[in-house]
Amino acid sequence: MQPEVQRACGLVGRCVRSACAAAWAMGRRARGRRFQQPPQPEGEEDGSDGGRKRGQAGWEGGYPEIVKENKLFEHYYQELKIVPEGEWDQFMESLREPLPATLRITGYKSHAKEILHCLKNKYFKELEDLEVDGQKVEVPQPLSWYPEELAWHTNLSRKILRKSPLLAKFHQFLVSETESGNISRQEAVSMIPPLLLNVEPHHKILDMCAAPGSKTTQLIEMLHADMSVPFPEGFVIANDVDNKRCYLLVHQAKRLSSPCIMVVNHDASSIPRLTVDVDGRKEILFYDRILCDVPCSGDGTMRKNIDVWKKWTTLNSLQLHGLQLRIATRGAEQLAEGGRMVYSTCSLNPVEDEAVIAALLEKSEGALELADVSAELPGLKWMPGVSQWKVMTRDGQWFADWHEVPQGRHTQIRPTMFPPTDLEKLQAMHLERCLRILPHHQNTGGFFVAVLVKKAPMPWNKRQPKVQSKSAEAREPRVSSHVAATEGNPSDQSELESQMITGAGDSETAHTTENTESNEKKDGVCGPPPSKKMKLFGFKEDPFVFIPEDDPLFPPIEKFYALDPSFPRMNLLTRTTEGKKRQLYMVSKELRNVLLNNSEKMKVINTGIKVWCRNNSGEEFDCAFRLAQEGIYTLYPFINSRIITVSMEDVKTLLTQENPFFRKLSSEAYSQVKELAKGSVVLKYEPDSANPDTLQCPIVLCGWRGKASIRTFVPKNERLHYLRMMGLEVLGEKKKEGVILTNESAASPEQPEDEEDAKQTAQDPCVPDSIPGCDAAAAEPSR
Repeated sequence: MQPEVQRACGLVGRCVRSACAAAWAMGRRARGRRFQQPPQPEGEEDGSDGGRKRGQAGWEGGYPEIVKENKLFEHYYQELKIVPEGEWDQFMESLREPLPATLRITGYKSHAKEILHCLKNKYFKELEDLEVDGQKVEVPQPLSWYPEELAWHTNLSRKILRKSPLLAKFHQFLVSETESGNISRQEAVSMIPPLLLNVEPHHKILDMCAAPGSKTTQLIEMLHADMSVPFPEGFVIANDVDNKRCYLLVHQAKRLSSPCIMVVNHDASSIPRLTVDVDGRKEILFYDRILCDVPCSGDGTMRKNIDVWKKWTTLNSLQLHGLQLRIATRGAEQLAEGGRMVYSTCSLNPVEDEAVIAALLEKSEGALELADVSAELPGLKWMPGVSQWKVMTRDGQWFADWHEVPQGRHTQIRPTMFPPTDLEKLQAMHLERCLRILPHHQNTGGFFVAVLVKKAPMPWNKRQPKVQSKSAEAREPRVSSHVAATEGNPSDQSELESQMITGAGDSETAHTTENTESNEKKDGVCGPPPSKKMKLFGFKEDPFVFIPEDDPLFPPIEKFYALDPSFPRMNLLTRTTEGKKRQLYMVSKELRNVLLNNSEKMKVINTGIKVWCRNNSGEEFDCAFRLAQEGIYTLYPFINSRIITVSMEDVKTLLTQENPFFRKLSSEAYSQVKELAKGSVVLKYEPDSANPDTLQCPIVLCGWRGKASIRTFVPKNERLHYLRMMGLEVLGEKKKEGVILTNESAASPEQPEDEEDAKQTAQDPCVPDSIPGCDAAAAEPSR
C-alpha cells in the first residue's frame, strides 16, 4: 500500500473512531440526564400532549426547570377573552404555581368511610400543629364540591414530606393505600365528568377514551353504590385506542374487584356497535351513559405537565379538532334516547371545546341538547361557555370566519372550527351551559365540560336499523364503521348504520363469523376476533370460555361451599380451551351477554374477576379449587358453608401471623374452626354497631383451615390496609417467621410456642411449602 493511501486510511480511521467516541459520550450524557430526571409514574389523569394523554405525576413527581413563558399562548387567550376582565395576572400567576396534590377515597361506601375516618382522626390530626423548618404545615382540606368529603387536596410537596417522621408516615400511608386501590391520586378537575354523568347501578356505561382509568374507577364505584348487591344490572365498557395503556387501565380497574367492567381496545371514533340478546332476539346495545373524555392539546395542565409551556402552539388544537368531533359523534350515535353524554377536555381552547359541541349540536338537528347542570355541583366555581371566538394559525394569523380562510389553508382549518353564523341557531344551542374551569378560581387545573342529553335518534339513524340475517351479511359490501362518524353527508348513513350493526363484511369474513358464532352456541367460547376481520395490534389475548352446565368441575365446588341455588353458574368463565383450568372468573349476566354476542367484533383485553384458584393437592380436601380474595366480596353472598365468624382481635391475629394455631382465636371462632374439615374457608368480620370505636365496616377474608392452624390468603397491601383501619401501625416484618410487627405486638411480645405446638406446625398441611398452589394470593397474576 502506498504511504499516501496508508496515511489517508489512518486519518479516516481516526476520524471514524473520534466520531464514534463523541457519539457514545453524547449518548452517555443523554442517558445520564434521562436517568437523573425522575420517571413519570403510571397511573393518573389527564393531561395531553399533542393528542396523547400523559400520566400524572405521582406522589414523587418532578421536572427539570423550564421557563414558564409562552408569548403566543398569552397573546392567543388574551385576544379570545376567556378570562374575566381584571383577572389575567391572577390567571397567569396561578398557571406558574405547582398544582396541589389531590386524592380521592375510592372503593365501597362503608370501606371508604372508614378510610376517611382514619385520615381525619389520625393522620390529619397529627399534622395540625406540625412545623417543618419553622413553617406551619398546611393540613389537607376537602374539595368543597365533592360529595361526602371523599376528595381532598394538599400543598405538601415531596421535599416537605421527607423532612418530618410524622409526614413520612403520612406519605407511606398514601403510597400503600394507593397501591391497594383505596386511594386514587387524581387531579381535582378530572373528578368532575363522572359526577355529572349521574350514574345509577342499572346504567350501561361506555368510557370511550378511558386510560389510564381514574374516571373509570369512579364509574365502577357508582355502579356498586349498594354493597349488598354483588351483581349490579349495569356495567362499564372501558375503551382505549392504545394497546399498552389498556393494560394500565386493567390494573386500575382490577383494584376495585368488580365483575361489571370490560376493557376493550378500539379507535374510539370507530368503536363497533354491539348487539345483545333480548328474549331470544338480537337488539342493538345503546348506552345509558357515555363518558367522552377526548385526547386534547392539554394546555389546562400546564401546572402539572410543565413541558406544555414550551411546546404549546395553536396547531395542536387545529390537528385534534376533527378527531374530537368524530369521537363525540360516534358517542352520540351509541347513546340511548334519554341518555346523558359528558364531553370533556383539559384544554381551554374553544376550537377543542365549544367548536366541537356546536358542530355536534348542528349535525344532530335537535336530537341532542346541552343540559343545564349549573346546580348539580354546589361549591364548584366555573365560567359559562363562550359563544364567539376566532381561529389562529401557528404563525399568528387570525380568521373570524370560514370565508376568510384562503384555499391553501382549507385542509388545516375546517368550517366546524368556527361559531355558527346564524345567530338564532347559535342562541338556541345555549353554549353558555358548558362549564369552563379556570385555574385561579379554585386552585386547580384548567378544564372544559359539556353535558349532552339525547332527545331523539341522530338524523341519519331515523330509520331504526335491524339486525340482518347471515345470508344478507354475506351479500353486503364491507363498509368501514368509522365513516359513520365523519363529517360527510349524514343522509347517506342510515343504510351504513344497519350494515355496521351486523358487522357485515366480505363473504370470507362472513363465513368466519358464522363459524365463530356456532362455536359460541356449542361451548360458550368467546375467542379473539378472526384475523381477517380486523387487524390486531399488541398482545394476542386468551379466549373467554364459559363453563358449560354439564362441566364435571363445578358439582364438587357447589357441594363443598354449599352454593346457593341462585348462584349464576353460567357466568363462570376460564381463559383456556385446553388442559386443566387453573383459575375461574366471574362476569355479570349483562357482560356475559355482550361477550357471547360480539366476540367477532371486539378486541377484549380483560373482563371478570378471579373467584377460585386451583389448589394442586385440593382433591384430597374434597374440592380442587380454593377461594380467591380478589372476588370474595362478589362470591360471599352465595356461600352457605365453611364460613367462620371472627372478632376484630381474631382479624388482627390472622393478618399479623402467618399460621396462627386455632387456640389463638377467640372461643367462638375456635369452636367453629374445630367443626370444619381441612380446606378453603371464609373468615367474616361483622361490625358491632353498639361499639362505635371498633371498625364499622364488614370484612371478608379468604383463608385455609389446616390440621392445627389457620392462615389467610390476603395480598400484603390489603393486609396493611385492614390493620390500619383497626388502628394498628405496621412497624416491620419478620421474613423468616412470617410475622407482621405492629405497635401492639411490639408492646406485648409474643410468648414462644411449646413443644406440642411446634410438632403440630411441622405436621400442619396449611404450611405454604407443604401445599403446592397454596401460596399467598398476592403472588398470583391478577388476570
